[in-house]
Amino acid sequence: MFLRELQGKFNDKLGLGWAFFEPFIFIFALSFARSFISGDEVHSIPLLIFMMIGMVFIQSFMTSLGSIASSIKRNKPLYAFRQVQPLAALITSVFLEFAIKFGAVCLLSLTLYLLRIDMQVDNPLLVIYLFFLLWVFCGSLGLLFGIITTYIPEINKVKNLIQRPMFFISCTFFSLQDIPEKYWHYLNWNPMVHLIELTRYACFNSYGNAGVSISYVTGITILMVFFSLAAYHISWKQVLSR
Repeated sequence: MFLRELQGKFNDKLGLGWAFFEPFIFIFALSFARSFISGDEVHSIPLLIFMMIGMVFIQSFMTSLGSIASSIKRNKPLYAFRQVQPLAALITSVFLEFAIKFGAVCLLSLTLYLLRIDMQVDNPLLVIYLFFLLWVFCGSLGLLFGIITTYIPEINKVKNLIQRPMFFISCTFFSLQDIPEKYWHYLNWNPMVHLIELTRYACFNSYGNAGVSISYVTGITILMVFFSLAAYHISWKQVLSR
């Protein structure tokens, strides 16, 4: 199933290379644009690292959500084999997306090293934990959308509607500290804001963690896992028959 997903995802001429080349384009382009506003640093973080963290997280969310949500329907012919279940297709898709993004992070880190940009990680365990939470959250949300889509195909339009503004409301291009505190509650409901800002704080403690909470994003992820698995347990047989 993994090889089938890999071939289906990269069947054009650029192939797997595009998955690694795309983040470079966005990060350097947005960093150039942001440099006119804040210079070489953003609240004590080098600009490229600031943008890299935001872009890796938001692109992981936006690109993987669609792929994970459609994996159940995309692998429907394989359900003729008894040992293949919809959850296996979803786990395969999550693992593939994770492997691609992890490879992209490694190449981006190598690029920063070659450019002699100071890449420090003050709390590596927190970075790993937050990256793990991101993929659990994406997998759970993708499972919910995948199940609902089998009953209501039009839900894909709602999913696309949710995804479009996420880039602008997830502190990708800017920091929560750039916004007056009285407006923080308009963004704090978004788990991606907490994931991105906390990862920046984990890399550079001097950045601070004002306005974000690891308890909030952990709680939201646990609730999402519970509801998605509950929905799957109730409806997986109906999903196979539709």
